Amino acid sequence: MLPSVRKLLGALLSLSLLAHAQLPDGRAHGNIPPSPLVPKVIADDVPLTDVLGAALPPLNTTYFFDQLIDHTNPSLGTFQQRFWHTWEWYEEGGPIILFTPGEAAADGYTGYLTNKTINGQIAQQQKGATIVLEHRYYGLSNPVPSLSVKNLKYHTIQQAIDDLDYFANNVVLAMPGGDQVKPNVNNPWILVGGSYSGALTGWTMVNKPNLFRAGYASSAVVESITDFWGYFEPIREFMPKNCSADVEAVISHIDEVFTIGTAAQKNQIKANFGLQNMTHLDDVAGALRNNLWDWQSLSPDTGTEGTFFKFCDALEVKSGQVASEAGWGLDHALPAWGAFWNATYLKSLCGNQDVVSCLGSYDPTQTYFTDTSLNNAGRSWTWIVCNQVGFFQEGAPITDPTLVTRLVQPPYDERQCTYWFPGAFGGNPLPQPNVEQLNNAYHGWNLKVDRLFFANGHRDPWREATVSASGSPTSSTASQPIGISDGFHCSDLISANAVVDPTVLTVQQQGLANMKTWLADFKPSQPQRRTLEEKRRPLRFERADSA
Repeated sequence: MLPSVRKLLGALLSLSLLAHAQLPDGRAHGNIPPSPLVPKVIADDVPLTDVLGAALPPLNTTYFFDQLIDHTNPSLGTFQQRFWHTWEWYEEGGPIILFTPGEAAADGYTGYLTNKTINGQIAQQQKGATIVLEHRYYGLSNPVPSLSVKNLKYHTIQQAIDDLDYFANNVVLAMPGGDQVKPNVNNPWILVGGSYSGALTGWTMVNKPNLFRAGYASSAVVESITDFWGYFEPIREFMPKNCSADVEAVISHIDEVFTIGTAAQKNQIKANFGLQNMTHLDDVAGALRNNLWDWQSLSPDTGTEGTFFKFCDALEVKSGQVASEAGWGLDHALPAWGAFWNATYLKSLCGNQDVVSCLGSYDPTQTYFTDTSLNNAGRSWTWIVCNQVGFFQEGAPITDPTLVTRLVQPPYDERQCTYWFPGAFGGNPLPQPNVEQLNNAYHGWNLKVDRLFFANGHRDPWREATVSASGSPTSSTASQPIGISDGFHCSDLISANAVVDPTVLTVQQQGLANMKTWLADFKPSQPQRRTLEEKRRPLRFERADSA
């Protein structure tokens, strides 16, 4: 591909991302929960060589694989699925480490080819090669010309699992000997994922037994849950106690006023947060979840400069004095929260959007509901949310403390599903994600397979959907170990986090030790017989472009 064409495609991709990202953080609007996204890691732009000193292609070299549109009907043909690949540490017979970032365009995830991540650490230890594969319906890996309801029929978790199977068994890699690396025939394959893609790792190993020799699943949300109020429980557990006390007090007050208060009292609260132009009270109260959602962006090295901790400081530091664990109470916390919100937070959240466009959820004509163009990760992920996984992040039951409003319950999000996909869902009754079917198919918290390492974090807001949830029946075993650190979401995937958090280092070491053990007794069914000279000959492989 000519450099000028590559630049044009890159520019179009950037414009497409900007068009779909209504908010600066990439979400369609401010009352949509963040997805369980794997943190981006970008590789350093340095020349690399293989173990024999031969120069390697740049890590941003993009390869294309002819993937089946529909695994239940191969006659429909194929589409081009993007992937990235390197073999810096590869030696004959070494493992192939396959990773997909899941619900995002895979640009910017080249760090998962390197030892800046656990993927590269495994490859370096085991003398393997690494691959980053873009998930169908994200980025530029699309089997259809648009994201209309009709075209989304091939966007299911089972099709994504089948993609991994078909890719592993049919891809011809650019590296020497890249046409002889079929799973278990010559090489062991290891599937790595985090968050949704971590769940996909577990689900794939259930659905495709013996395809992958081993798996590493970080923060894997294996149990699909419609009313996922548990998202906020790790936050409540680990945030500063004074901050949680005051947040609970403010939310309790707002819920009471919005339920039984006078019009004047309701307007006063809306004005406190600069939201007096908003009509729907659940949108107003739900918008305050954003300050709690900021927890998901924390990592072991964030420190006190993270937005979440600045928010708590705004509530808990008064005239240079820090509140006790009981907090300052409602009279201080409510105006302090409003002052923080109005000073900088609302602008950083909404950008140039007005508050109704930014935080409202009741206008089905908004472009983020109606835009069906490609490379729209928000729409693609919402299809999976509405149909299969749920994960609606709402207020806790009345029997439990809550950091967020109880005015927002699953019907709030299910109503929006009818706006996103009116051709698939009617409004009466509201659609409900079929989480029971998904959990039955792939076993959810009861998932048990051999040679799968689960890595979780105590402070991960998605913890309650992983095998480390308080309600999970799964315990750590020799064949399916569970390592848990003091980390946040997918902290153990990133090598640098181990430098600042020894518990993350311990989990990474546990994962690496298990990979070493599980690969030690691997025996290929068909040993390679090509000479080194033959391996060096150019192969015919999928089209590659260096961005």
